[in-house]
Amino acid sequence: MAIIMLPNIIYAYKQNNKTLNTNINKYFIAIEQIGRYGCFIFMLFNVPYTYFDFWFNNALIIYLIVNGSFCFLYLLFWMLLWNKNNKLKALCLSIIPSFIFLFSGIIILNIPLISFAILFSFSHILISYKNATNQ
Repeated sequence: MAIIMLPNIIYAYKQNNKTLNTNINKYFIAIEQIGRYGCFIFMLFNVPYTYFDFWFNNALIIYLIVNGSFCFLYLLFWMLLWNKNNKLKALCLSIIPSFIFLFSGIIILNIPLISFAILFSFSHILISYKNATNQ
């Protein structure tokens, strides 16, 4: 989580007072934040009886390889598209974290994480795309 949070912190600092999300429905923004923080919480903490652990042999290895690859791709796209504000950047940097959250929830059968990841994915991709088209 720290790997994909670092570029977001730098981006937020760089944006400073620039307004984003000006033409976005406030409900979508709220849904995105609920999904985001729900994903963070359930990526870090497993609440008993809401997750079922890895459900096949070698799932931990698959989990580490896939999420490591997604994190690498996220950082790669972030570096390659650093000075760009376009749809490609918006989609890459919103779809990849969505895949990380969804994949993580599915591979450990974490029902709350899957639910929050669906909320986050839908709203985050939509908001990112709209912000890219409004600039």
